[in-house]
Amino acid sequence: MALFPVLMFLAGVLWTSPVVATPMLKAEADTAHYTTYRGKVLDSQTHIPLVYAEIMVEGQNTATITNSQGEFIIKIAKESQAKNLIISHLGYKNGRFPLGRLKPRHNFLYLKPAPVPLTQIYIHPDPADLIVRRVMESVGVNYPDRANQMTGFYREFIKKRNHYVSLSEAVVSIYKASYRSLQDDEVKIIKGRKGSNVRRMDTLLFKLRGGPTTGLLLDVVKNPFVLLNKNMLSMYRFRLINEVKKNGRVLYVIHFEPLDALGEPRYSGNFYIDAVSYALAEADFSLVLDHPEAAAKLFIKKKPAGARVTPTFAHYRVTYRQQNGKWYFQYAKGEVSFKIKWQKRLFSSIYTTSFEMAITDRTDQNVVRFKPSERFKQKEVFAETVEAFSKKDYWGKYNFIEPNQSIESAIRKFKRILKK
Repeated sequence: MALFPVLMFLAGVLWTSPVVATPMLKAEADTAHYTTYRGKVLDSQTHIPLVYAEIMVEGQNTATITNSQGEFIIKIAKESQAKNLIISHLGYKNGRFPLGRLKPRHNFLYLKPAPVPLTQIYIHPDPADLIVRRVMESVGVNYPDRANQMTGFYREFIKKRNHYVSLSEAVVSIYKASYRSLQDDEVKIIKGRKGSNVRRMDTLLFKLRGGPTTGLLLDVVKNPFVLLNKNMLSMYRFRLINEVKKNGRVLYVIHFEPLDALGEPRYSGNFYIDAVSYALAEADFSLVLDHPEAAAKLFIKKKPAGARVTPTFAHYRVTYRQQNGKWYFQYAKGEVSFKIKWQKRLFSSIYTTSFEMAITDRTDQNVVRFKPSERFKQKEVFAETVEAFSKKDYWGKYNFIEPNQSIESAIRKFKRILKK
């Protein structure tokens, strides 16, 4: 039940070859056809930024998510009849914000905390393990029974301590197979860019395999071999620890942890389960690193001689969006940290790899699978398939995850390096 595919393809390969910069792509912005809104989502009482809040265009499938500083950017087609933005976050009331009152920039949007009513249905729920079992039994009802075509934004990076050494991102098209089907999800790159700072790598270069296919594998409902399967019921301990609200719906917070530590990789975290439909709305979990040497074998495909690589942290998150009675894959994020100790060096190096994927558009009309030649393969290195960083308006009409300040600084640095 280990997360073998995700971890292997996330950490990919430790390598020692140089990065070669590729030519820049021409920007394709066309602001005449869309309107851009930028802003920040905050708690109405504390003014604390709300991280990973969902930004949705009311009545449409256009969406994005706030970054680690609560900031967002969203682009809406000018021919759209949309009138409002709907913003949701775990533990808060939905916010409805008229587009006519928003400015192109510097919008500060506040959400109010949502208390959970203590009605009888929530005071006496089923035992926690039975709630999880009902999630598994209700997949066919709660999740799409037909394929969807999705547009998403994917970003991955590598950091050496607090310095970015590699950053790659892309707009992707996704064939999301039916949850009743055994078909795999598929992804192809629409356009992407990258930057790398070889000097910061100190002769050690990571290559991450899997790219955006990794985010799709974190859909634990579609891929139950990862975590949410019947074997889990006998291998984990479950506790109902809280109830919270999101999108006006009550969610059970079920904490899970392994019953024992047998050396096989296990996970600990929380499921957020809709109290009415028993759909999994979110999952937030980490790898239990009681046996770091065994865990290292999950992450590392190849490493240079003389280097001891130990994972120190591995955390994952996936969320789903409810619409018209069905729950759709919306966001996935993974982060893994390593300590690398060389035999003849006094100090260790700390590297962090991370990826995130957000769905920005969706349709179930005229859905077609991609040609084999178009599909991104799980064994591919994403950074080797995209071009070097380009102009500011590179993404054009496509929605993307607003970069936080440190990522923006890294992009500027990569641009300067590539010009030399």
